[in-house]
Amino acid sequence: MISSQSPSARVDAPSLDVSVVAPIYNEVESVERLLEAIATVMDQTEFCYDIILVDDGSTDGTGDRLRELVEDYAQLKVILLRRNYGQTPAMAAGFQEAQGRVIVTLDGDLQNDPKDIPHLISILDEGYDLVSGWRKNRQDAALTRLLPSKIANWLIGRVTSVDLHDYGCSLKAYRREIVADMNLYGELHRFLPALAFIEGARIAEVPVTHHARQFGTSKYGLGRTFRVLMDLLTVFFLKKFLTRPMHVFGGLGILSMLSGVVLGGYLTGLKLVTGANIGDRPLLTLAILLLIAGVQLFSFGLLGELLMRTYHESQHRPIYRIREVLTQSPPNVSDNRSTVSTN
Repeated sequence: MISSQSPSARVDAPSLDVSVVAPIYNEVESVERLLEAIATVMDQTEFCYDIILVDDGSTDGTGDRLRELVEDYAQLKVILLRRNYGQTPAMAAGFQEAQGRVIVTLDGDLQNDPKDIPHLISILDEGYDLVSGWRKNRQDAALTRLLPSKIANWLIGRVTSVDLHDYGCSLKAYRREIVADMNLYGELHRFLPALAFIEGARIAEVPVTHHARQFGTSKYGLGRTFRVLMDLLTVFFLKKFLTRPMHVFGGLGILSMLSGVVLGGYLTGLKLVTGANIGDRPLLTLAILLLIAGVQLFSFGLLGELLMRTYHESQHRPIYRIREVLTQSPPNVSDNRSTVSTN
C-alpha cells in the first residue's frame, strides 16, 4: 500500500490530468486491492490524478471500508449513493465529480487491469476523444456471458454505426469535454461510444487485459437484455432524429393518412358505382384507423419538435459541435505561418 498523505497534500482539482472513476457495488473484498492497484500504476506516471470510487448502495460493508480507505489516500474521493441505482447513475455521479482533463473508467471487480490506463491515455493523446478497451481474451463463462455479449456487440454496432468489438468493457478513456454534455439514463453507460459518436467524437479501440473474477459474484445477467434493447432503440432514435423528430413521426403520419384516404376513396367509388354495401367491410374500419393513426403520428411529430426545441434552448445546448477553429496569423508575423487554436 502507498503511504498516506496529509490533507494539505491533496491535489488541486483544476490542475488534474486524470480522474479515474469506478462504480462499486458489493465489492468489499476487492475495493482495497483495486485502489492499491490504481494508485500503484498512476504513481509511476507523471500525471496529477485523483480516484473517484462511487459506492452504489452496497449492502456488504463496502461503504464502511471506503470510509476507512479515504483516510489513507489523499487522491481518493468516495461518493456514497443513498441506494442501489445501477451502474449508469453511479457512473454519471463519478463523471459529475471528475475534474481531470482525461477521465478513465473501469469496473470495481478487479477484472479490468489498471496497468492498461497509461496506454489508453497515450492513444487518446494521438488525437482521439474516446479510447475503448477490448477484452480480446475475455475470462468469462462462454455460454452465459461471451455469446450474449458477441450478439449484443454486433447488434449495437449495426444500429449505431460505431463498430467496436466490445461495447461492454468499462475500461475506457475520455476527454472530459466529451462526457460533459452527456446525460445518462437507463443502461446508457454501455452506449457511451455511440453517444460520443453522435457528438462527433473520434473513437479508437485497443486490446486490454481481462482477469477472471476473484471475489463475489457477477452483477450481470440475462435479465438486463430487455432493458439494453430498449436503450438501444433510444440511442438509435437520438442518432437519427434527435433534432428532427418530425421527419420520422410526420413521415409515418402522412403515409398513414394517405393510405386511409386511398382506401376511403376506393370504398366511396365502389359505393357510388356499384351501390355495394360497404358499412360492414373490414376495409372501412382499416381506412378509419389509418386516418386516425396518421393524425396522431403527425401530432406526435409536432410535439416532438416542440420538446426538442425546449430541450436544446433551455439548456443552451447547441445542435452542432466545433472541433477546431483555424485562423491565419496576423500580417505582421514574420514567418507567415498559420496558427491553430482548438476550441
